[in-house]
Amino acid sequence: MIIRDEHQLTAAVLAETEKAGDPRFREIIQALVRHLHDFAREVRLTEAEFDAAITTVARLGQLTTPSHNEVRLMAGSLGLSTLVSLMNNGTDDRPTSANLLGPFWRKGSPAMENGDSIVRSPTPGPPLFFTGRVVDTDGAVVSGAEVDVWHASPSGRYENQDPEQAEWNLRGTFRTDADGVFSFRSVKPSGYPVPMGGPVGEFLTALQRHPFRPAHLHALIYKPGFKTIASQLYSHDDPMLETDAQFGVVQALVGTYVRHENESAPDPDVAEPWYSLEYTFVVEPGEAWLPTPPVSAKRDS
Repeated sequence: MIIRDEHQLTAAVLAETEKAGDPRFREIIQALVRHLHDFAREVRLTEAEFDAAITTVARLGQLTTPSHNEVRLMAGSLGLSTLVSLMNNGTDDRPTSANLLGPFWRKGSPAMENGDSIVRSPTPGPPLFFTGRVVDTDGAVVSGAEVDVWHASPSGRYENQDPEQAEWNLRGTFRTDADGVFSFRSVKPSGYPVPMGGPVGEFLTALQRHPFRPAHLHALIYKPGFKTIASQLYSHDDPMLETDAQFGVVQALVGTYVRHENESAPDPDVAEPWYSLEYTFVVEPGEAWLPTPPVSAKRDS
């Protein structure tokens, strides 16, 4: 079709999308075209701005490596990741514990026994003993669920970002017992800034936003018959709860750390003050599937 003007252009593009065989794919592409074209018209996008925009999109891909995912980081910074999670999990009266996957999940963390430590290399920080429970939306125990856990070190870096940490440090996969319980030992995580060396950093700086995320623990819960969820459990005492750079904090996922100073820890080698944290994760019936891992390897240097 020979293009006459900007409005007929949109109609021409939409007409071509009618050839798509998959109805859902066609629906998504047509909505994308309409909204993109309407966006460009609304702001009267200049050629220089368009050039800058597609350069940024290209850089998002160029900076995504086996150990870093700039694309998923940007999706979180725009609030899109949380929006998709909120739209697709639970209902207002039957919520689940679904939250952000984040850009640092690695598939294949070692299978471990309940109570094991996920600390695999020297990692200074207060000892943490975590006990989790998995139930469905009716409160029934979910046994035999696979729970992949991971978190940043107290220095604010995940093991894939930090060559000095051992492979799989602060990562492990557990299975819920007959009571739906899993447990592990670690160190208390802290908040951290998201990587600022690419388009995400430029975006946050332009908006005069800080780059920090509140301290949190990750869990990816998988069992056939239940919808797989990624969850982030946030620290109740973190000053960044209200201003999370990734818009991920929801009230139901704020956990309370309990400090113990004059009590015996579950492991006898602990002499210093330690923390405990308990939380019940809620899943719902649905499809069990695993997301594409945002990262797959450690940084070399």
